[in-house]
Amino acid sequence: MVEGKRIVLGITGSIAAYKSCLIARALIRRGAEVQVVMTPAGKEFITPLTLSTLTGKPVVSDFFSRTDGTWHSHVDLGLWADLMLVAPATASTIGKMANSIADNMLVTTYLSMKAPVFIAPAMDLDMYAHPATQRNLKILRSYGNHIIEPTRGELASHLEGKGRMEEPDEIVRQLEDYFAEKDLAGRQILITAGPTYERIDPVRFIGNYSSGKMGLAIAEECASRGASVELVCGPVQLQPRHHGIRRTNVESAKEMAEAAKEIFPSSDAAVLCAAVADFTPESEASEKIRREDGLTLTLKPTEDIAASLGKLKRKEQRLIGFALETCDEVAHAREKMERKGLDFIVLNSLKDEGAGFQCDTNKVTIISPNAEHAYPLKPKRDVARDIVDELKKILP
Repeated sequence: MVEGKRIVLGITGSIAAYKSCLIARALIRRGAEVQVVMTPAGKEFITPLTLSTLTGKPVVSDFFSRTDGTWHSHVDLGLWADLMLVAPATASTIGKMANSIADNMLVTTYLSMKAPVFIAPAMDLDMYAHPATQRNLKILRSYGNHIIEPTRGELASHLEGKGRMEEPDEIVRQLEDYFAEKDLAGRQILITAGPTYERIDPVRFIGNYSSGKMGLAIAEECASRGASVELVCGPVQLQPRHHGIRRTNVESAKEMAEAAKEIFPSSDAAVLCAAVADFTPESEASEKIRREDGLTLTLKPTEDIAASLGKLKRKEQRLIGFALETCDEVAHAREKMERKGLDFIVLNSLKDEGAGFQCDTNKVTIISPNAEHAYPLKPKRDVARDIVDELKKILP
């Protein structure tokens, strides 16, 4: 976590410089202290006044203050910081950093930096792919710098068009990941996420509105804290970003149950966040059902994954479930927890605006055998942290 950390934010002359405001704001909201250092070209894209207003600190750009001639010490900044982030980093600045061309305050600060340095390239795809740029990035990596590149497998989509860099939320996530306490190191956590689709015929299915956002947030939180994460995920578009997450894609409740039962025996804990269908068609038509033929569905129950894993659970394992209720929420959630052998259950309610399916926020109550803790509406990433904190408390 970045709370209490001192971060130097370097900004260069890229049209992506406006995103640096979002990065600074996000870091400050999380409790970090931010000092901006800009190149002269950076000031052409965003004003120092905007950034100093956000950070509460004068922006450092020149070697000497224009107001009173005092010296801006890059050495002091290098000693002050817990981390330096250069975002956006242009091809020009990357070249200067790699080759020690200290002709501006940002590069001299970088060369004096005692703390880790993260660099987020921002340029068009041709410039990024040029051998000179790739050589310079290789040099910076060899110096121990962290290069924040576009998400694996999405290089073209992230760099297509001038001035693109990794999104601010992902940059901040990587910084938080770097500082996170690795209190789950050595643990294997199974997480289920997303919906299941129960096929009616080759083109129709029974499903639900789950986006998988909550499950993926929990997976990212566990991985950032050192866990090896096995993510069994229904059909969603979101992709996990952390290298510590191994994803198994499934479609139906049956496939999810089979994957979960295979992985759970070697896991320390499971967090069952998926919105699994309770019913599936008794049979699947091999051809598309014509409108003229009509459609009558006969359904059968799917396997209760939580109950099945509850029967497999060993004494040292922990099992966490989710409940989405619309009435008598706490009573129904507690009954599910006890019946399925869960160590605690996370209650969602569709009655709360901004919570539930498709939202970026959630409002939950964590119910354990002896306690209930209701949390306010929060971003799902923060909700994930609350859930994982609770899980950590009960791991043996």
